[in-house]
Amino acid sequence: MKLPSVVKIYCPYCKTHTEHEVEKVKKRKASELKQGQRRFRRVMAGYRGFPRAKPEGREKPTRRIALRFRCKKCKKAHQRPGRRAKRFELVGG
Repeated sequence: MKLPSVVKIYCPYCKTHTEHEVEKVKKRKASELKQGQRRFRRVMAGYRGFPRAKPEGREKPTRRIALRFRCKKCKKAHQRPGRRAKRFELVGG
């Protein structure tokens, strides 16, 4: 899927339609202090195997892409619900 890198959409902060820069949201590093990670580290410690079974079947054909829209006027960003696409590309400058 190709999407322009600048789109004119509604800004919830300016409360009007303005130009927005589109950027793909990158996954940040997971925190070691979260409950799930603490549980995982506790289970993995010692002479035990992996706590979860390997997933059966194949990978999904599409991935959900999260997009962040940054308003050129007020510089604030907002996100919309992610879209599904096999390939994703931002076009234009």
